[in-house]
Order: sequence, then C-alpha cells, then structure tokens
Amino acid sequence: MKTTKRTLLRVMTALGLSTALPGLAQADELTLCWAAWDPANALVELSKDFTAQSGTQMKFEFVPWPNFADRILNELNSGGKLCDLLIGDSQWIGGSAENGYYVKLNDFFDKEGIKMSDFAEAAVNAYSTWPKGSPNYWALPAMGDANAWFYRKDWFSKPEIQAEFKEKTGRDLAPPTTWDELLETAKFFNGKEIDGKKVYGAAIFTERASEGITMGATQALYPYGFKYENTTGKYDMEGAVNSDGAVKGLEAYKDLYKCCTPPGYTDAYMGETLDAFKSGQAAMAMNWFAFFPGLAKDENVGGDKIGFFVNPKETTAASTLGGQGISVVANTDNMDGALAYIKWFAQPEVQKKWWQLGGYAVHDAVLNDPSFKDSQPFAADFLVAMNQVQDFWQEPSYAILLQAMQKRLHDFVVADQGTAKDALDGLVKDWTEILEDEGKL
Repeated sequence: MKTTKRTLLRVMTALGLSTALPGLAQADELTLCWAAWDPANALVELSKDFTAQSGTQMKFEFVPWPNFADRILNELNSGGKLCDLLIGDSQWIGGSAENGYYVKLNDFFDKEGIKMSDFAEAAVNAYSTWPKGSPNYWALPAMGDANAWFYRKDWFSKPEIQAEFKEKTGRDLAPPTTWDELLETAKFFNGKEIDGKKVYGAAIFTERASEGITMGATQALYPYGFKYENTTGKYDMEGAVNSDGAVKGLEAYKDLYKCCTPPGYTDAYMGETLDAFKSGQAAMAMNWFAFFPGLAKDENVGGDKIGFFVNPKETTAASTLGGQGISVVANTDNMDGALAYIKWFAQPEVQKKWWQLGGYAVHDAVLNDPSFKDSQPFAADFLVAMNQVQDFWQEPSYAILLQAMQKRLHDFVVADQGTAKDALDGLVKDWTEILEDEGKL
C-alpha cells in the first residue's frame, strides 16, 4: 500500500473564579472546536467563568463523533480559521505537530509557570507530547479518558442469580477482574431471562468505519501482552503485534463477541453500546469514562442499579486510552486570546470545577485530593485506569494505520475470516508497508 501525506490528509479526514489573567491580550471572541458529547456541554458551562473574568465571548463548534475527524482535519489541512482552540484526539498530535497545525507551547508554559509535572504523566505523554514522551508540548491535557466497564449491579445482587452462579462456577458473582472471569460472567448471563426479559452478556465495540473495533479489541489485546513495538521508537513489530499473547487476546475478544452480544451487533460503537445497556439488554458493557456521569444519573439503569469496574487484566493490567488535549491552532487570528484561555484552564481551581461539572481533569490538584476517590462511584476506577493506559499509534500516518487495523480486526472478529494469527500477521505486513512509505523503516 503506497501512501503520501496528501493521501493521508484526505483519509483522516457554580463557583465563580476571580483569578486574573495578566500579560495576555484578550480577544473579543474565541471559537473552541471539539466533539459533540456530554463533556462538551460541561465545558460550555465551565467557560462562562472565563468569559466573566476576561470579557471574551466563547463560541463552540461541536461536531458529532462520526464526523469529527473528517470535519476538523479537513479544516486544519485547508488552512481554515474556524477554530482558535481545538480539543483534538490524541492520535492527531503527531501529524498536527509535524504539519504545523498546532502551536508548540513550551515557551508559553515556561513564561506562565505552567508545569506539565502538575498533570498525570500518562496524560501528558499521550495528550501533549510529540515525539511521544518527549519534552515537546503541543497541547495541555484537557480530558482524561479510558475505556472501562459498567454492569447491572441490581442483577448481580439478586440472591437467586448469585446462588446459581456459585453453583455453576464455584466462585462468588462479582465484577470480573480477569478476562477469563469476564468471559465466564458474560456466558453465564447470556440468554438468561431477568425480570421477564431475555438478556445478553456484554455490549462491546464492533464498529468498522472509524475506530470502534480497535478501541474495543485492544481492551483484550493489551492485557494479553499485545505491543506495537518490541523497542519503543524502533518500529520492530514482529513478535509484538502478533505475539502468542496477542493472538490469545484477539481470540478472547472474538469469543466474547460470538457468545454474548445482542443480536445484530455487527457495527456498534459508543451510542449502540449505551443503548444496549440502557434498554436492559446487557448485563455488562464497555464504554469511555466520559459517559459514566450520565449513566450514573440515568433514571432506568443508574443509581443503585449500576456498578463500574476497570478493564480486567490477564498477564498484565491495561486499559485503552481515550481523551484529548487542548491545543492552540497555529492559524488563529486570536493567538493571545487563545493562549489566555489555556492559561486560565490550567489553573488548579478551574481544573477542580471541571471535574465537578463532568469533565475529566487530570491535574494532580484534582487526582491527589483525598476526597477524589469518593467523589463519584467511578472515580477510584478512573485513577486505576489512567495509571495503566496504553494508546494507539500517534504517527502522522495514524489514520491509515488505524484503517488497516479496523479491517483486519473486523474481518476476523465479525466477518469470521481466517484466524487471529492470520489477522495479526497481516497487520504487521500492512503496518510495515505504511511505515516504510513514511520513511520510518
């Protein structure tokens, strides 16, 4: 497969704060671009404080997730001026840095006393740095996130179900801590009648077009030992991408899909997974922490009916990274105003309110607060997940790398083509060709 940067770019397509913001000119108006989802609504509320103290009016361009990458990456590539600030996916940072779409923030951080050491290390590496892990900052961590799980706590607590599970498995029914337990629990619930309705074991990601099945399957691949490289930065993928453990992980994900998902569940991502759980079809489901505040408050499945758990381990503990950093778009006509927003957002008190409103702050002032673990029913799991996250490639060619993985995984898991070893061997071949064309190999 031959690729070029031109081809790639076509493919990627209640607390008032009074802290002053001296030293930076204020814009009359700023536009912040992000995906359209619950945290974006929380950011609108939070940003009212910035407007109150700066006089800058905030506009927002929120794009539905299925169209987000195409819409915003096309905007960046075309030199458009829609976005002054952008909360872009972690995978975009390599291409956005190398193509000059984002402002490098090191000098600004130094001048304003903004320390990356005040944020969770994993979040800084994933959301802010390029090359990954280097002290070159292109974003401020904005929205920590990881893929995790939720379950019908009310079903798990039924005495008759607990007794049946104990008799069948020899262990107590509880949120699974390993993938073996996850599969066993899903198979137990699958096809069972609860409250007069047939239910299914688990709702997971199977979507083909964008990133869904990759973000879901890596929840199994990572715990079984899948890696992108044997040596970081060397692109030596043979024996890492297709290791014996990675093969077992992919087989486990297919097993979960085949045994225990709702009918017709061949192209499901965030929305479909939430719908399956909210409609009472699934005993367990995966999705991003970003949706957990809304789930916890849901009239039908929230409150005492729902529980949460971090991604089960196998040979290692790992979770698939989500989340984003906030960047200043290099093409903005409102540079000082955009930087002023970054400075404001980085303040510990703003970060604390961000968490209170439903955003996922990763500032140490929030995460290290003794009350944090008890602040939400999923807060303790969020801390665990963010300390074990693993991320997809952040290469400028990430979109083509992702398309290759989407196809290989969907063909094996959903379309039932070939073996797990075939899929991962083929993926090594695909990625080798892409990275060779990019001059990385």
